[in-house]
Amino acid sequence: MLLGCIGDDFTGSSDVGNTLGKAGMRVVLYAGIPDEAAGGDVEAGVVALKSRTCPPAQAVEQSLSALAWLRAQGCRQFLFKYCSTFDSTPEGNIGPVADALIDALGADRVIVCPAFPATGRTLYQGHLFVNDRLLSESGMQHHPLTPMTDPDIRRWLARQARHRVGHVGYASVARGSHAIRTALDAEKAAGRDLIVVDAVRDENLLAIGRAAADLPLVSGGSGIALGLPENFREAGLLTPGERHWSGAAGPAVVLSGSCSTATRAQVACYRKDHPALEIDAEAVIAGRLDAREVADWLMRRKDEAPLAFSSADPEVVAAIQKCHGRDEAAEAIEALFAATARLVAAEGANRVVVAGGETSGAVVAGLDIKAMEIGPEIDPGVPALKVRGRNMALALKSGNFGAEDFFAKAVALLGES
Repeated sequence: MLLGCIGDDFTGSSDVGNTLGKAGMRVVLYAGIPDEAAGGDVEAGVVALKSRTCPPAQAVEQSLSALAWLRAQGCRQFLFKYCSTFDSTPEGNIGPVADALIDALGADRVIVCPAFPATGRTLYQGHLFVNDRLLSESGMQHHPLTPMTDPDIRRWLARQARHRVGHVGYASVARGSHAIRTALDAEKAAGRDLIVVDAVRDENLLAIGRAAADLPLVSGGSGIALGLPENFREAGLLTPGERHWSGAAGPAVVLSGSCSTATRAQVACYRKDHPALEIDAEAVIAGRLDAREVADWLMRRKDEAPLAFSSADPEVVAAIQKCHGRDEAAEAIEALFAATARLVAAEGANRVVVAGGETSGAVVAGLDIKAMEIGPEIDPGVPALKVRGRNMALALKSGNFGAEDFFAKAVALLGES
C-alpha cells in the first residue's frame, strides 16, 4: 500500500476513494479499522471512520488507530480527509485529529485544503465558498450537527488546533508547485505548521499535489487527492490497467437521512415518480415507528426502487433537537436506517443508495460491511461501490453532493455489469 487515507465519515471516504480511483490507483474502502492486513493489490487504502461528530478525544483515538494500521501496511504518505465544507465545531474534530497526526508522524508542514472546485467548493484568501456563496451563507450555517457560521478556515481551525495555523494565498498557488513549496517553507520557518492553502481551480489542486510529494501528511477534502497519484506514477510505483465495474442485479432501495439543501431537492425530484415514505423523527423517538415497519413498506414496493427519507427543513430539525437533544435525535434516526438496511438486505435488496454522511456510516455498520471496491463515478465526488465478497452494490452520498436526479442515476448504475 502506497497511500493511506483516514476519512472522518463514510461518504467523504468514498469520495476520496473515487478521486484516487479516477486517477489510476487501485483503491479499497475499509469500513472502520480492519482486523487483518490488506491484500497486495491495494495501492490506496481508505479507512472510513465515523469520527466527524463524536467527542474530540474519541475522534483522536480512532484516527491514531487507523494511522497505526495504515503504517503497518507500508504506506509512504498519509491523507487526513474531511468534508469539503470543513464540517466541524469550534471544539473539533478536525483540529484535534490534525494535531494528533502531526505529532505521531513528526510532520512540520501540513497542507489544509478542503477545496474541490469540481463540486463548487473553492478557497480564496482563506475563505471557503460553496458555488457563489460564502460557506456561512450556503445553507451550511443551518447544519444540525456542525453549523458552519464562519467561512474563514484559518480562523475556524485556529479555534480547534494546538498547532499554529498558517496560510498560502492564491497569488503563490497560481504560480505553481515550486512557488507553493517555497511558501510552505516560509510558513514552517515562521512556526506555522497547519497551513491553509487556497485553491479555486482543479489545476491548483494538481499543483498542490505536486508540492506535497515529499510531505508525510496532507489534509483536506477529496479534491486534495487529485494530484497525489501522479507522484507515485512518476516514481514507477503504480500498476497500469483499467478498472472493471460489475454491479449487483436485484431490488434497490434509497435511504436518505440528510437535511442538506441539495438532498432535499433530490428527494423532491425522486419522489415525483417513485414511492416515498417520509420518516417522522418524532414518531421514531417515541417508538411509534420502527425499522420493521419501514422495511416492510419498502419491500412491498421493491420493484419500484422506493425511497425512505428523513430530510426535514432546518426549522423542523431544530425544533426536534430542542425537544429531544441533538445527539439523541440523530442517533434515533441513524439506528432506524441501520436496522432498516439490515432488514431489507436480508430480504433480497442488494442495491442500496444512501444520502448523508452519518446515515451512510450507520447503514454500513448495520450491513456489517468490511471493505468495498471503488467503482465508476455517479456524480462528481460520489462513486459506485461494490462490497468485497458479496453481491451488493452501494452509493454513499454526502448530503451536499449530487445533481437533482442523483438517486435515479445511482439506482441505475448500481445495477450495471
